[in-house]
Amino acid sequence: MSALPNFTPEQLQALSNDELMELVQLTEQLKYITETHRLEDYRPYPKQREFHAAGATHRERLLMAGNQLGKTLAAAMEVAMHMTGRYPDWWEGYRFDRPTRGICGSESVELTKKGVQRLLLGNPETPEQWGTGSIPKDCLIGTSPRPGVPNAVSAIVVKHVSGGESVLTTASYDQGRTKWQADTLDWAWLDEECDEDIYFEVLTRTNVAMGPVFMTFTPLKGMSNVVRRFYPRSTAAPGTHVTHMTIDDAEHYTPEQRAAIIASYPEHERKARAMGLPALGSGRVFQVDQDEITCNPFSIPSHWPQICGLDFGWDHPTAAARLAWDRDNDILYVTQTYRRRQVTPLIFAAAVKPWGDWLPWAWPHDGLQHDKGSGEQLAKQYAAAGLRMLATRATFEDGTNGLEAGVQEMNDRMLTGRLKVFAHLDEWFEEFNTYHRKDGLIVKEADDILSATRYAMMMRRFAIPQAKPGVQRPVQVPMPGRHGNGWMG
Repeated sequence: MSALPNFTPEQLQALSNDELMELVQLTEQLKYITETHRLEDYRPYPKQREFHAAGATHRERLLMAGNQLGKTLAAAMEVAMHMTGRYPDWWEGYRFDRPTRGICGSESVELTKKGVQRLLLGNPETPEQWGTGSIPKDCLIGTSPRPGVPNAVSAIVVKHVSGGESVLTTASYDQGRTKWQADTLDWAWLDEECDEDIYFEVLTRTNVAMGPVFMTFTPLKGMSNVVRRFYPRSTAAPGTHVTHMTIDDAEHYTPEQRAAIIASYPEHERKARAMGLPALGSGRVFQVDQDEITCNPFSIPSHWPQICGLDFGWDHPTAAARLAWDRDNDILYVTQTYRRRQVTPLIFAAAVKPWGDWLPWAWPHDGLQHDKGSGEQLAKQYAAAGLRMLATRATFEDGTNGLEAGVQEMNDRMLTGRLKVFAHLDEWFEEFNTYHRKDGLIVKEADDILSATRYAMMMRRFAIPQAKPGVQRPVQVPMPGRHGNGWMG
């Protein structure tokens, strides 16, 4: 929207009474136009824009963010676009070229009114001003009241650019799954986390149109089944996309405001409310913040020994982690990672060989399991593909390989500053932030890179520095220690 010119105090004093009255009227008109056309002024933050753009390629989306970061606003703006057909020039997401029928709602009728409805229409307590939300006033045809709840609406009818009419109905989770059994829908928006039965009911209602279904919430319920459908990415359902938005991505806060907001939250909820990470509370495996183990990447000194860990997979990803060991200070650095589902040993080896064909590879006990198709040991298949696999599976020096012992050593190292991770390794931190216990036991899901890291850590006694240029390392290298005396193959 165009703005009025700025006047200096001297210029204002020089205006006549008539000119001042005209200026006041113009200011009020501009304010009215701005308030009734908020959609035109919407300029999303990068993370909001990522969320919108993902709709072009993913039917199911989740904007998982902290509190008051703009997640609900982003969805409300997208709803207005789908209903009016007014897509901005910068839009890269899903498009409808016709009027649509959709549904949206939240945990209760009252919360739907105060959240979803407010952002779509404007202040619920002043119906005469509806049209000051994301839906432009000149597109708003009418609303239907919800019986028993003052100023709450059950439906909104909007004029589409084609000349037709789009219809939105509202519902709430506390009404149960049956209230979401609408007719065939083009799209759906669920604000705040719902139970699985409601989510799949909504998904079913959009199966004909195969239109977008999107959710916006702060993951206060932890690693629920709904969260797991989207996050972490390594185990997400096909066709889903999660945009993770933290308080650092919300540009309307200053650094001082961010710090104050984070400090105001209960400690056990800070990860969820400020960083948009699933609240794990006492269920977290690693009792250290991500910032405390993060370091900027640097060139690894040539005399530092290095080793890689490999976690076998197929339905769940095969993963790798490369570690460098500052032996003088006993600090392990995770410097590179790789994770991919349904990858053969040959393809996997091709992906990680650029790390260095001299690197030793630690592998888990399940590498002794035989592949039913070929009958070859998994570990030998990777050795045949060109990786320098250690001769024996990953164990501690005493020959044990317990999960709890390995996790405890990782946790101790993190707490004492002896395990650091390069800052750009997003997949490593994704697993780190969702690694949790249930009923006291570690949940062995979405932990592929962490497992690879653990194997490499356990076998660090076999880590080696990179050979100097021109020096050929022998094919068979005697290895010190009780277990393992060379390469496999």
